[in-house]
Amino acid sequence: MLAIIAPGQGAQTPGMLNTWLQDSESENLLTSWSQAIGVDLIHLGTKADAEEIKDTANAQPLIVATSLIAFHALAVKNFSIASGHSVGELAAAAISGVLSPEDALVLVRTRGIEMAKAAASHPTGMAAVLGGDRAEVVAAIESLGLVAANENGAGQIVAAGELNALENLTQNPPAGARVRGLAVAGAFHTKFMESAVRPLRELATGITATNPRCTVVSNKDGKNLTDGNEILMRIIDQIASPVRWDLCMETLKNIGVTGVIELAPAGTLIGLLKRAVPEIDGFALKSADDLNAAREFAERHA
Repeated sequence: MLAIIAPGQGAQTPGMLNTWLQDSESENLLTSWSQAIGVDLIHLGTKADAEEIKDTANAQPLIVATSLIAFHALAVKNFSIASGHSVGELAAAAISGVLSPEDALVLVRTRGIEMAKAAASHPTGMAAVLGGDRAEVVAAIESLGLVAANENGAGQIVAAGELNALENLTQNPPAGARVRGLAVAGAFHTKFMESAVRPLRELATGITATNPRCTVVSNKDGKNLTDGNEILMRIIDQIASPVRWDLCMETLKNIGVTGVIELAPAGTLIGLLKRAVPEIDGFALKSADDLNAAREFAERHA
């Protein structure tokens, strides 16, 4: 059984669209999407430096567009499961047929802008806690008034909240763990992002969500979803709620997935999968040069 997954914010790197633009059809699609959302995706994916694409308002549409162009070029239809990490859920909604690519990109453009606004309104941040016992790590995070905003499995939990509390966590890590600050603008997937939810809900009233052509695994709880409207509402509400990627990987294992392709900009999620669920085979579709190998991988697992 084959699953296709899409990465979240932080996966972006300068020049990540270069190989995809060698195909004229992909270039035309990216040009069309850029016009639809008022963002020069081709510039961001080819000429922009790391600082420019780190900006939340730029990073989110660029990442989703890259995943969608990779999926279009891959042209694989015989997959059973779709999922995405954080903003990658919008790419998953598009590849599963819940949203059109254009609607997904319109939503992610607004998502990035509103989350950047929310982050700027209060000095907050995020830090990765690596290693340690899960229960002890979560307890340590919560004791400081922080939130376990991303439980990524494989011994990685991301804490989010006030900067002074994050500094306290860094100086006093849980037993057997180390803490590494993340270069992000705010406390994503916490109450600090609540102001970003309403504009997305309002925007969604003008968007039609259809039932997916495959099962979609939700970040909220790892649940299998088949209702388009529920998928869309969960994605919007997830802006201010923790991501349970650990439960998504557990679901992939439990339902019998044997192979997973991570769409570009790939690598992060496959790395987590290899550590958490090594029995599932993974393929990171990083560039257009990987397409033939990715198609062969898909054929083995479909």
